[in-house]
Amino acid sequence: MPSAREINRRIKSVTNTQQITKAMKMVSSVRLRRAQERALATAPYTEKMEGMLRRLSAASPDSGNPLFQSRDDVKKTCYIIIGADKGLAGAFNANINKAMVSVLKDKPRSASVLFVAGRKPAEYLKHLRITPDEKWSGFSDKPQLINAQEIAHMATQKFLDGEVDEVYVIYTHFKSALSQEAKIVKMLPIDQDEQGEDHGLMEEYLYAPNAAQVLNSLLPQYLDLFIYNSLLQSAASELGARMTAMTSATDNAGELIEKLTVTYNKVRQAGITNELTEIVSGANALK
Repeated sequence: MPSAREINRRIKSVTNTQQITKAMKMVSSVRLRRAQERALATAPYTEKMEGMLRRLSAASPDSGNPLFQSRDDVKKTCYIIIGADKGLAGAFNANINKAMVSVLKDKPRSASVLFVAGRKPAEYLKHLRITPDEKWSGFSDKPQLINAQEIAHMATQKFLDGEVDEVYVIYTHFKSALSQEAKIVKMLPIDQDEQGEDHGLMEEYLYAPNAAQVLNSLLPQYLDLFIYNSLLQSAASELGARMTAMTSATDNAGELIEKLTVTYNKVRQAGITNELTEIVSGANALK
């Protein structure tokens, strides 16, 4: 059994760790609230944008926009992988890695173009000896619209140039601080049936100069918003997972401290009892 001094030293070490995890939990909690507010703030704009696209696609079904045109023979697919820059977030990074591997394991490397946002998925790809075609980092927990625009424009250009036939986004959808879900969502080509599936809209709109041109102007903004919303969802999920993980770590540290304290008291009491026994034995021997 370890000595009382060793147990006391370990109690101090665990206490210091608990203070760190508690501070990280509090920081993550504050930043999670801000991330949730940002994600919710984009919801009304997203809904209006999607509604406008539905009406425009219904008003100009023969617009011929290449972003709507699916290709029969899909030879190359672009995957935009949105992960975290940091660890200590529970299963957040592992879930993204699993989703990423699930789409790559049955395909040759030449059949995929990988755009990676976040250091952790890039490190995992390096572990698999796969080099991403493009990668970004430094904004996983506080993304800005300019970051989304850069990623969206690059992916859209590759699709329009015919370098890729499809574009998918792999990100983590935020449900709550305790629940996040890794998702694989198709970004391009845009499914025109989905955009025009709402047949209950009876309002009549006038478009200037025409619906097709308005649609062509709106689509790039929609794609930027698509990526931006994915980044915000991933940021909220990362912070929620980190807050949950740090809460669990703080609670576990507290339980460990209690167990170590009990052990320390037992060892200390045993030492005191042993010393008293030696004193009594010595006194009896002198009689």
